[in-house]
Amino acid sequence: MNRVSPIIKQFSRQLRRDMTDAEQKLWQHLRMRQVRGFAFRRQHPCGPFILDFACLQLKLAIELDGGQHNENIQKDAERSSYLQKNGWSVLRFWNNEVLQEMDAVLTEIAQHCNPHPSLPPQMGKESLR
Repeated sequence: MNRVSPIIKQFSRQLRRDMTDAEQKLWQHLRMRQVRGFAFRRQHPCGPFILDFACLQLKLAIELDGGQHNENIQKDAERSSYLQKNGWSVLRFWNNEVLQEMDAVLTEIAQHCNPHPSLPPQMGKESLR
């Protein structure tokens, strides 16, 4: 098992304390196994990166992008590539999507949290719990 560097661990803790408005709003829907019973972590260290949200059981990373990400498109692509090479699925949402279109964001996340890949994803609010 790879150990997390103390610097990344400390930065991860700081990010949990200083979450953006969009991160706080999404966390209220992901915490306590509210999406199909899957546990999510916030600001989870993964290799050289810290994931905004991670479901370890599914190896699903959820990344929220603000305006600064328009300038970091290459870095975001490298990050997603690293994660995918290590078996992770990556979902990216803009902060304004989370703040203004939460139902659509949660529906997309729930579709990726389908416990039986051979079954079609359930639709509707009931599928989020």
